[in-house]
Amino acid sequence: MKYYAVQVASSYENKFIEQAEHELFDRRDQQRFIFPKRELKIWRHGKTLTEIQPLFSGYIFIETENIIDCELYRIIRQTECFYRFLKNNHDITPLQGHDLIILEHFIRLGETAGSSLVYFDQNDRIIVTEGPLKGLEGNIIKVDKRKQRAKIKLDFENAPMTFDLSFNIMRKEDSLHE
Repeated sequence: MKYYAVQVASSYENKFIEQAEHELFDRRDQQRFIFPKRELKIWRHGKTLTEIQPLFSGYIFIETENIIDCELYRIIRQTECFYRFLKNNHDITPLQGHDLIILEHFIRLGETAGSSLVYFDQNDRIIVTEGPLKGLEGNIIKVDKRKQRAKIKLDFENAPMTFDLSFNIMRKEDSLHE
């Protein structure tokens, strides 16, 4: 499979997908739109709520076995909220290398990346046992134990991107069995 990145207006990703899928109805088996999301714990009015937020705000990914053909290109470009293909509209290339590895990491987690399961070692370093943070430990730039969030910094399309991912802390006796 090949994956192409499309930049769209932030907060309008779902609207973009709905309109594009409607226009591409007769060829819906030829491509799939991917909009990775994350569960994030939010503290409001003394309560913990779980919100679903975009993982890559303003980006939609197109999964296809083929290249972006003329019809797909035309429909995507004419869809409301479209900004550009990446790298640019004249050099549309599938994701590869590090960018592809990052996207595939989150695709494997399903439509929404949940919380990771972690514990902290005797030096207070975060140890990830499972979840979206697994394999991204080297990209953690900040940990907030109170909010149970880790700030991740990734390079995507040669630009730094930061976002938070939630985690749940294992009880001490659970981490002793690791």
